[in-house]
Amino acid sequence: MTSQINQDDINKAVWAVCDTFRGTVSSEVYKDYVLSLLFLKYLSDVWKDHYAQYAEQHGDHPELIAELMKSERFVLPEGASFYDLYESRHAPKLGERIDKALHAIEDANIGKLKDVFQDISFNSSKLGDEQQKGELLRHMLEDFNKPQLDLRPSRVGKLDIIGNAYEYLIKQFASGSGKKAGEFYTPPEVSQLMARLVDPQEGDEICDPACGSASLLMKCGQEVKRKFGGSKKYALYGQEAIGSTWALAKMNLFLHGEDNHRVEWGDTIRNPKLLDTEHSLKHFDIVVANPPFSLDKWGVESAEDDRFGRFRRGMPPKTKGDYAFISHMVETLKAKTGRMAVVVPHGVLFRGSSEGKIRKKLVEENLLDAVIGLPEKLFYGTGIPAAILLLKRNKTDGSVIFVDARRAFKPGKNQNFLEDEHLQDILDAVAAREDIEKYAHRADKAEIEENDFNLNIPRYVDTFEEEEEIDLMAVHAERTELKKTLAELEAKMDGYLKELGYAS
Repeated sequence: MTSQINQDDINKAVWAVCDTFRGTVSSEVYKDYVLSLLFLKYLSDVWKDHYAQYAEQHGDHPELIAELMKSERFVLPEGASFYDLYESRHAPKLGERIDKALHAIEDANIGKLKDVFQDISFNSSKLGDEQQKGELLRHMLEDFNKPQLDLRPSRVGKLDIIGNAYEYLIKQFASGSGKKAGEFYTPPEVSQLMARLVDPQEGDEICDPACGSASLLMKCGQEVKRKFGGSKKYALYGQEAIGSTWALAKMNLFLHGEDNHRVEWGDTIRNPKLLDTEHSLKHFDIVVANPPFSLDKWGVESAEDDRFGRFRRGMPPKTKGDYAFISHMVETLKAKTGRMAVVVPHGVLFRGSSEGKIRKKLVEENLLDAVIGLPEKLFYGTGIPAAILLLKRNKTDGSVIFVDARRAFKPGKNQNFLEDEHLQDILDAVAAREDIEKYAHRADKAEIEENDFNLNIPRYVDTFEEEEEIDLMAVHAERTELKKTLAELEAKMDGYLKELGYAS
């Protein structure tokens, strides 16, 4: 019987592969190589495992086995397996051969993996000269060939254990990548909170226009499965501007078995690619995003002549793209069912000028449903606190619920975390839409207008803690008693010094 393995063992083993590169190549470079090779290893082990099962059943009929293998989720071309590369790992031009294998897999699975590997080259000089590159890649192949990383389904069980390992790696890279981390990863507890806030249903079309590695998108899909007994009746859509990150998203979705998806590569603001058959913006039931905070040079020049009319409420500032993403997201919501959640820096809540005008119109159109303040140091690459804006089409009332959750978190060494109880408190407050002392306040449109459409949370949720009154007479009495005690101690000390002969 084949021994099973748990998630922690897999996670530790894939993270240990990175030891080959540490001190030689930066993690920002080697993460793409490790993640791509993990993907290839998984494909190869699944193919090997299924082939062995068919061979056991139909050993005398190789043609039948070949036909059965055509029903797999993917095709692994001859010579493109991880094991083909491993067997020839000592031969020259290893990087070039890995590239050829990956491109062969792309060509054989054009519907699911087209262009996934075009932005990464194992033959790149980023890995050093030919000798160093060959050694690094050989060591990496040897690490992935260790028994701990035998990823056959008959050994590791559920598909999700590999998908989870992939997410684990992405998270580890994010936590160590500094400012750039926010470009490709949203902390899982924040993704879970956003997914539950937008309440995905069966049949929903779900979009993330700044999808990164697709972790937030997949959390929304997992929420449908959780609520509807594993149902996969939903569709995922995304767009990502950075080529290598788009490739991560495609591989990540594949490893999690999310075949019903469409993720495009391109700049969402300058060149939105999720269009309908009439070349207009496609509309979705749910739109979620954690876009880059206050993006400079977001594309104001092309926005001025935007053919989709996304900026009719106002033009965001040239050097802050927050409302560019918000405006895009609002315009892609379905008229009756559309709801969205977006992560923003707190400046979005109160900055004036054109941002103030856009904010005013969102409130006047009764689109804004909730403003949720989050703790600081939740997001990789930035220590600043953020907020979640929840917007809905077809709202049933004109109020906005403000939730101040900035002090509710589990502290970590360099990062803070939200636990289940913190998430539930936020969700309960949003659902109840009632005032909770020092935590939540339900404001109607008139109150927000009185505040000049400023959404800064302290204007609505009073978290001021009154200082305890000081009894001056009691303090005076305590001080007198302390002085008396000190005098007694000094007298005793003088006595001891005299006995020891130190008195003057």
